[in-house]
Amino acid sequence: MRASDDSTIPSRSGLRRLIGPWEYRHLQAVANMRFAAGGFQLAIGLVLISLGRQAGTDAERRKMYRLSAWFLVPAVGNFLGGYLDTIAARTAPPQT
Repeated sequence: MRASDDSTIPSRSGLRRLIGPWEYRHLQAVANMRFAAGGFQLAIGLVLISLGRQAGTDAERRKMYRLSAWFLVPAVGNFLGGYLDTIAARTAPPQT
């Protein structure tokens, strides 16, 4: 029978299994980085939408809207990832 070893990492369950080891050790920092990146992408997407509204032709307008989607869709993913990281950070056991 093996004795308990204090140096082993406790098993992760649920949402924390999806998070990489480096991210798991720095959950709050990663969440803050994702929120910052999502905010940056949101700002660029909104600027592109406003440029699309000011476009002269329909082709330019559609082009700006498609380009803004390239920034707004990942922004939603970053905000969702940051939110899930904050949930995992709240439920994480205290680190010693």
